[in-house]
Amino acid sequence: MEQKTKLPSSPSTAAVHAGEQRFRAHHSLIVPIFQTSVYTFRNTEALINFTEEHMFWDEPEREEYGRYGNPTVRAVEAKIAALEGAQDAILVSSGMAAVTSTLLLMLSSGDHMILTDECYYSTLQFCQRFLPRYGIEASIVPHGDYAALEAAIRPNTRLIFSESPTNPFNHCIDLGRLVEIAQRHQVKTIIDTTFATPINLRALAYGVDLVIQSVTKYLAGHNDVMAGVIIGRNDLTTPLRQAQGMLGGVVDAHAAYLILRGLKTLALRVARHNANGVAVARFLADHPKVRKVWHPSLESHRDHGLASATMQGFGGVVSFEIDGGAERAYHFIDALKIPTIGPSLGGVETMISPLALMGYAEVPPEERLTLGIRDELVRLCLGIEDTDDLIADLCQALEQI
Repeated sequence: MEQKTKLPSSPSTAAVHAGEQRFRAHHSLIVPIFQTSVYTFRNTEALINFTEEHMFWDEPEREEYGRYGNPTVRAVEAKIAALEGAQDAILVSSGMAAVTSTLLLMLSSGDHMILTDECYYSTLQFCQRFLPRYGIEASIVPHGDYAALEAAIRPNTRLIFSESPTNPFNHCIDLGRLVEIAQRHQVKTIIDTTFATPINLRALAYGVDLVIQSVTKYLAGHNDVMAGVIIGRNDLTTPLRQAQGMLGGVVDAHAAYLILRGLKTLALRVARHNANGVAVARFLADHPKVRKVWHPSLESHRDHGLASATMQGFGGVVSFEIDGGAERAYHFIDALKIPTIGPSLGGVETMISPLALMGYAEVPPEERLTLGIRDELVRLCLGIEDTDDLIADLCQALEQI
């Protein structure tokens, strides 16, 4: 198998070239879609060689069966690993599959884990309602309260799970501090950095054990595919990869091709997301009809200093509250011309969500309030449209309420 060329470490170059062989079958420039579930062997000697030499943590020269690997999928994994500065990455069927499979495989009956309270709500539900069926207990601590986090550690605590930045308030974790606490107590750390992408934050560089991302969002970037990824060291990812072949949460070749295509422009897209996020956050923060804005670029944000010190960009998600209550917020949303109401983020199109109705609609009102989800809270997930066009649209919609 041809060796991959050592590339410059700049994100744009890595996004285009990393993880791919320079020359491939039929002289194709683009990694093909390997539409097959079965891989054959020329003879028994080839089968014996494969069995003896195959390593889960390295890209093999060939595959055996579709549930265990696919060349298009392998190229995506290698590219994401390179972008994160990791030894390995495992592509799975969704962001939640990345979360649930990792926790199920790293925890056993009698174990305890800690997670921060601003994690994605489905992650919180899984840890609170599903894991106890298997004798696993989860403690929830306030995001950013490191004294509470350390106090929650028990002799049977196995891992700490958090997000940075968080959804929807863009709060950031002091990764160095978190890792120091975890390592002192011999506890593993897992961080969901979906909002940041490896362009804005590489958490593994701070000593985090595993990074999880919803590939559905920024990495794929076009709102047309679902996947998740688990990224980290070989000693942690190898058992997860082996279990994936058993559990079957794999990604098909067509989805992998779309992800690979999206990754090529990741650095360019994130730069525009970042620029739109800063400009829109500043506009909204200065508008009299907006009560509060959460974006780490703003000095008013709780974690502005931390984000400025650790992130290469502040991201494209801006959350804010419309002054005057839910009805005014809904009127504002309906008056917009560019953003579309929808539950996702990270694509080229700008999406907007009234979070009390989308994502938290089934959560009791009292619980929503404890999570900070007020009826007038709006999450704006900026795409890559022209900045001035987005601000003009926001302006005209605010004028109508």
